[in-house]
Amino acid sequence: MTGMIPNEKIDEIRRSSDIVEVVSEYVQLKKQGRNYFGLCPFHGEHTPSFSVSPDKQIFHCFGCGAGGNVFTFLMDIEGISFQEAAEKLAQKAHIELGVVLRHEEQKNIDPKRRQMLEAHELLQKLYHHLLLHTKEGEPALKYLRGRGFTDEAIEKFGIGYALPAWDFAANMLQKRGFPLSVLEESGLVIRNEKDGKYFDRFRDRIMFPIMDEKGNMVAFAGRAVRKQEHPKYLNSPETPLFNKSKLLFNLNRARGPIRKKQQAVIFEGYADVISADRAGVENGIATMGTSITPEHVRMIKRLTDGVVICYDSDQAGLTAAFRAGKMLSENGCEVRVAQMPDGLDPDDYINQHGGEKFRMDVIGASLTFMAFKMQYFRMNKNLQNEGEKLAYIEEVIQEIAKLENPVEKDLYLRQLSEEFSLSLDALKEQERQYGSRETGTRKRSRPAENPVPAHEEARMLPANMTAERRLLWHMLRDGEIAYKVKDFLGENSFYGDEHQAIFTYLLGWYEEGNPPDTSAFLSYLPDAKLQRIAAEIEMMTVGGELTDEELEDYVQYVLKHQKLLRIQEKLRAQKDAERQNDFQKALQLAGEIVALRKSMT
Repeated sequence: MTGMIPNEKIDEIRRSSDIVEVVSEYVQLKKQGRNYFGLCPFHGEHTPSFSVSPDKQIFHCFGCGAGGNVFTFLMDIEGISFQEAAEKLAQKAHIELGVVLRHEEQKNIDPKRRQMLEAHELLQKLYHHLLLHTKEGEPALKYLRGRGFTDEAIEKFGIGYALPAWDFAANMLQKRGFPLSVLEESGLVIRNEKDGKYFDRFRDRIMFPIMDEKGNMVAFAGRAVRKQEHPKYLNSPETPLFNKSKLLFNLNRARGPIRKKQQAVIFEGYADVISADRAGVENGIATMGTSITPEHVRMIKRLTDGVVICYDSDQAGLTAAFRAGKMLSENGCEVRVAQMPDGLDPDDYINQHGGEKFRMDVIGASLTFMAFKMQYFRMNKNLQNEGEKLAYIEEVIQEIAKLENPVEKDLYLRQLSEEFSLSLDALKEQERQYGSRETGTRKRSRPAENPVPAHEEARMLPANMTAERRLLWHMLRDGEIAYKVKDFLGENSFYGDEHQAIFTYLLGWYEEGNPPDTSAFLSYLPDAKLQRIAAEIEMMTVGGELTDEELEDYVQYVLKHQKLLRIQEKLRAQKDAERQNDFQKALQLAGEIVALRKSMT
């Protein structure tokens, strides 16, 4: 049966889904009190202000205001519809929906972008078929197997082969209804400026599909099969789908292993990731021909603080590892650096020594970032030269001064003392001088490690708006209070339009016989903004039971503010009447103003 998911199924899915478990697949959460906190995935931040309540089964960010239930979170993080979020959660909870969803009607996606995604997906399947099942693909398949690629790895990563023909992909996709202009914009074909004809970007290459963190096919990396072919490596250009500074290769597959091991292993390229995966390192990711960016760091920190950098052993690789480690450590990551033997990259090492040796002797024996820096600063220095030796020691002490753990400081200072026969006391004194400057800088710039309490992060609201929110907080917990507020207000309404809308929907929720359940009520609200505000209200700290006297006080705050607004309006009208010499109207308004002021006392 095709159609919408029944409400009974929606309730079953919601009850079977743990929001902490779902959010933890995307955000690194740490328990603080009754709630969990982490860095918000919806905006860049250094201080964790993203809160998840297991009791209430809702989330709220005190920084950007994002909030909702488990359905809302998946919709926002994946950019999918409510129906698709429900289907995804149902699969996770092993719940049969009993309906077939029409995904194409539900996807709120630009038609051109959809065409680009579909073209990439279709072409990947074709490339994969050509590699495994055609005579033309045999040389490429033989090369891959010679490099240690198993059939399992080829299947898992969807590796394929592009034919040598100039326009095979262009013609095939055009026949399938894809406009050549869209294919050009997506980076799959190139337009010849001389004759206006289109030809394939990738020809006679082993093709490695590149997916974004949601698993969408967005680009390709092509490796030449023949040695004389140049360039050896060819990637898709930057397109509306593919932005190198915002994409990490294999993150869509590695997210689970990273969360499980609480560690990500960063490689320089996709070939190393694939080799490491067949060696048992499933938490590997890589940048796509670019240095690590702030966006990459944010993506990693959503999942873990632990990072191992495994780059090539040449000078360029070591320099890149130093820069990446510096950025990661400055953003609160615990960085280690795996060192490769001279002249080898991870792919070569695994092919020569095997997966177990790679896991134990390379990844398992990785250095702390400080230990790596002590080796890195030796590069291109002659430590037999007194001037260069002093420069090296000073450089290392400056880095040691940045460490927060006193045991670590002592360890590395002792290493310096023993290697260069220097007084430990002198080294400690030098470190203290640098440390006092570093402490001042850290106090000014270091991100806070603990989340700021909700009441300190929340926006300061006027008294009447606070009263409205406190009333709504209590009404979310008790339908009787909602009806009492309705009676107290009479013909009046809340000042905040969103508050009034939430109040109206809440009354409807209770009229339908539903019990108090904020997580379920959020799905009842038709507007994302209302859902965010309701989640923010639900996460407020409001203590104790509500007495009838407190209830009346809150309502009086709401009514008093409305009377003040009416008084201001009548004062303006009175002045207008006086300017027009309409003293009778001015006198009448004055009487109304007096009456309103008396009603407020």
